[in-house]
Amino acid sequence: MTKAILLREIGGPEMLSWENIDVGDPGDGEIRLRQTAIGLNFQDCNRRAGRWPLPDLPIILGGEGAGVVDAVGNGVTNVSPGQRIVYMSALGGYAQDRLLPATEAFVLPDAIDDQTAAAMMVKGLTVHMLIFKSYAVGPDDTVLLHAAAGGIGSILSQWAAHLGATVIGVVSSDEKADMARANGCAHTIVSSKENFAERVTEITGGTGVQVVYDSIGRDTFDGSMDSLENFGTLVSFGAASGPVPPIETSTLMQKGSLNLTRPTVMQYIANRTFLEKAVNDLFDVVASGKIKIDVGQTYPLAEAARAHADMEARKTHGSTVLLP
Repeated sequence: MTKAILLREIGGPEMLSWENIDVGDPGDGEIRLRQTAIGLNFQDCNRRAGRWPLPDLPIILGGEGAGVVDAVGNGVTNVSPGQRIVYMSALGGYAQDRLLPATEAFVLPDAIDDQTAAAMMVKGLTVHMLIFKSYAVGPDDTVLLHAAAGGIGSILSQWAAHLGATVIGVVSSDEKADMARANGCAHTIVSSKENFAERVTEITGGTGVQVVYDSIGRDTFDGSMDSLENFGTLVSFGAASGPVPPIETSTLMQKGSLNLTRPTVMQYIANRTFLEKAVNDLFDVVASGKIKIDVGQTYPLAEAARAHADMEARKTHGSTVLLP
């Protein structure tokens, strides 16, 4: 027997329970993984609260982790017992041990430790999608990034700056502004003190930015549009403040012939070519030190409910890792 966090009923963090489970042996094409670190993402909170669709309950949340391969099933050739791997999957991560399709496992370079690995897959592959596919960031671009001190924000600001872009980071406090600057933001805006759209106008001399990356949703959507130059691109990829209300396409014309996209990383990595390139690129920039993954806090896996509550209360920064 092994332990896992189960969700038996939609609701608040208190719905997460620490229980015994039976993992069993890996089937054809599967591996059994002894997990050493598990990533926590806001999408886990969305699923727990019923804001995102779920399969039948009970389920085990969690979409990324790292650990050591314990056993492999028939037909598995890409990994072997004893190897350190990292993965990104739909569900099943909040467990001490788990079964996993071998195709979702990637052997970790020695230069990347387990906590870093567990913290970087969902966020790092999301960032790859955002800056290479949703909008191709280049050295002539100025980028507006919401939640710049968060897990995705800390990676995106570093990667965009590495590509030569000027990054304007929106954060909620002076402390997080310091973190954002340390991660490559050339300018920071504290949203509790300033109107971010007005500050963007000042910073850009009235022209606006080429792209806005908005994970906040309802509360920032209008201001994000107002921050763009004509024909700029709004990448709406989250809804921390709630979903964006329906929008008339004529509004995009009136705001400056804007482009609007709502991408999801699961569709991005469903393309094996995109997935392999994104993983290789992510391994390269992290292993080389060009991008540093900020593990801001860790929690025992058994205290996943407390971790969820802290994340929803915006008490966390960087990435959060659960330790089995």
